[in-house]
Amino acid sequence: MIGQDATCKGCREEYRVTDQQIARILSSVKLTPEQSVTDAVYVERLQICSGCTKLMNNHTCTLCGCIVPVIAKFRDKKCPYPGDDRWASCS
Repeated sequence: MIGQDATCKGCREEYRVTDQQIARILSSVKLTPEQSVTDAVYVERLQICSGCTKLMNNHTCTLCGCIVPVIAKFRDKKCPYPGDDRWASCS
């Protein structure tokens, strides 16, 4: 049996990512147009993730541990949902 101290770091309050931290990360990342998706694709990816049961605290993907609003900007990233890249349909 797993004890309460063995919960994942993302589930503990001190590891929660704030909207301000995400904004700071996004403003510091310098992506070229070849590295990033368009704003429309970015919004579509975020909408897809917002309806996913694997999204925790509106920011964290429990499948891969990524901060979705950050990783969704990268053109070469894919949805980690097993057997179903939900971002594949984004244009």
